Amino acid sequence: MTRLAALLGLELPLLQAGMGAVAGPALCAEVSRAGAGGTLALYKEPPARAARLVREVAAATSLPFGVNVVPEVVGPASCLDQLRAVLHELPQGSFVTSFGLPDPDAARAVQDAGHPLVIQIGTPEDADTALGQGAAALVLQGTEAGGHLLGRLPGHLLLAAVRARHPHAVLAVAGGIATGSDLADTVARGADGAMAGTLFVPAAESTAHPQFKRRVIEAVADDTLITSLFDIGWPQRRHRVLRNPLTAAADRAPATFIATTRVDGREHPVPRYSAAAPSDGTTGRIEEMAMYCGRSCSGVTAARTAAETVAQIRWEYENARRPPGACPGSAANAARTNTFQRLYPSQER
Repeated sequence: MTRLAALLGLELPLLQAGMGAVAGPALCAEVSRAGAGGTLALYKEPPARAARLVREVAAATSLPFGVNVVPEVVGPASCLDQLRAVLHELPQGSFVTSFGLPDPDAARAVQDAGHPLVIQIGTPEDADTALGQGAAALVLQGTEAGGHLLGRLPGHLLLAAVRARHPHAVLAVAGGIATGSDLADTVARGADGAMAGTLFVPAAESTAHPQFKRRVIEAVADDTLITSLFDIGWPQRRHRVLRNPLTAAADRAPATFIATTRVDGREHPVPRYSAAAPSDGTTGRIEEMAMYCGRSCSGVTAARTAAETVAQIRWEYENARRPPGACPGSAANAARTNTFQRLYPSQER
């Protein structure tokens, strides 16, 4: 067991990213039930609805899960309001992840509530600040990752830099994780675990739009690119997305409304170049919306349930970390392979 797994009470040292439009209660609960770190996206959720979503997850699993906040998008005051609404709803053993550095008041609120605070950062300097704020663990986001980027270093270089500065910190890496072998390689480099987002976009329980799910499954690494196009609602952050008609255009088109997303019974217009990803409640020009996707998509080739995804990652991870001298062709391992294939048959494209 790695230190990340021990800290958060996980069977597998893998966190599911708290992705807006993707990581709802069903995905969070199912990932946690499977032994990994399911995470509920709070994103721009109003406090009352955020608390209701946390109660929904808590009713669905008794295992540890997390909530994710995005301070730089909602602002310090709204982030603190979200946390105050959900912290007393979170079961003991649950955790909070912050995309980017939280305000000191927000960090203090999480710690006062007795929940581990996991801060996602993209630079060695932000790692220093996050640990100074009392982070129990850091997620080091490399430029391979999908979504908004917090730095400019690939994951392995960021890990090396932060590990040198903070040899005893609990560190996970985000970006490039699609298989159990990827996870094992990351741990072998000195990490305590990893976070994956792209891997879970196509999951049955994900609330991503079906077209978004299909494109992730069909994509390879070079179908993604880093751009600053989708900046309405989240300015001044580069992001890695799947190529689409807007990324291929020579000129910026008018930022007129191109889609509508229904949330909690209300419809919200989506302008062209919005930072919003398409969810299963979105209708309109889906092909022009931001579909956040990491280079790990080359290894995401099937539509499975979250439990099947975690089970496969776990099986691959345990086999990749088999002690030297263990026989991969043993009867026990062969039986285990047959069992996995029977329970989780391939659904390759």
